Amino acid sequence: MATTLAVLGDGAWGIATAILLASKSEHRVRLWSALPEVGAELQRTRENARLLPGVRIPEQIHLTTDAAEATRDADLWVSVIPTVYLRATLQRLANEAPRPPAVVSLTKGIEIGTFARPSEIISQVLQVSRVAVLSGPSHAEEVSRGLPTSVVAASDDESLAKMIQYLFTTERFRVYSNLDPLGVELAGALKNVIAVATGICDGLNLGDNARAALMTRGLVEMTRFGVALGADASTFAGLAGLGDLITTCVSQHGRNRMVGYRLGKGEPMADILASMSQVAEGVTTTKAAYERAQMMGLDLPILTETYRVLYEGKSPADAVPTLMGRSPKGERWPT
Repeated sequence: MATTLAVLGDGAWGIATAILLASKSEHRVRLWSALPEVGAELQRTRENARLLPGVRIPEQIHLTTDAAEATRDADLWVSVIPTVYLRATLQRLANEAPRPPAVVSLTKGIEIGTFARPSEIISQVLQVSRVAVLSGPSHAEEVSRGLPTSVVAASDDESLAKMIQYLFTTERFRVYSNLDPLGVELAGALKNVIAVATGICDGLNLGDNARAALMTRGLVEMTRFGVALGADASTFAGLAGLGDLITTCVSQHGRNRMVGYRLGKGEPMADILASMSQVAEGVTTTKAAYERAQMMGLDLPILTETYRVLYEGKSPADAVPTLMGRSPKGERWPT
């Protein structure tokens, strides 16, 4: 029996996801564009030459700018909308399309002001109870070309997590299931903050030792934050945490790392953001996470210094002695 999947969002990850799902013959895949001009260009060329050059969108993927058409009788909505645009876009969808039976979120971020995770925004706006998340080390540039990838599907509802696992698994895309959606979603958001910090480290030419220390202690901070909010510590040692952290901090595709790298090289933040064609979720996540950490009284020095560089104009070079000069600590979590 065919499964109808509505992929919402035509960025690089949305296109890669649609291509992945369409590789299974039993799937009917629709890809929705929020902007009519972008959707029209995709329909004309069947390629996003700016974000995924050389990757053709297969003919079996139905491209549309009509929300009702994209979601009509869909068995699952696949949300690939950046956090900064998510609430407004979903409110539009709620007015134009029927309520979905289930939604899986592939978005990694946290909303500024509310500290809401993408799955929470989806539940609130669409009034849907069956929501899962899919996360892990999965650059669109590689998934769209069929390179081997492993991720995690998580939900409080084990049957939904298993359903997502089944729908997304292919010979080149392996999906594990998980019952800690809070931890999976927080890990996917917080690793982008550490990627910005790692990029700053590389931009300052601080070396491999410093990068390794930032990633390792960054994972401690991610875990500390997640556990304080009720997540399972072990989730952060898995694909959604450690796995995604490694990819984001070392890959040439990492947007968040590149933001940090350019900051470390001395470029102004405004110029960096103005030149980017895709959203770097780590910039807004840093602000949202820092504000919540302050409210909770959590000691997260890497997050704090990243926030000060991004939002208070602190020199990246000045953040180094602040971190290195902290009082001696024991290594074991939660120190």
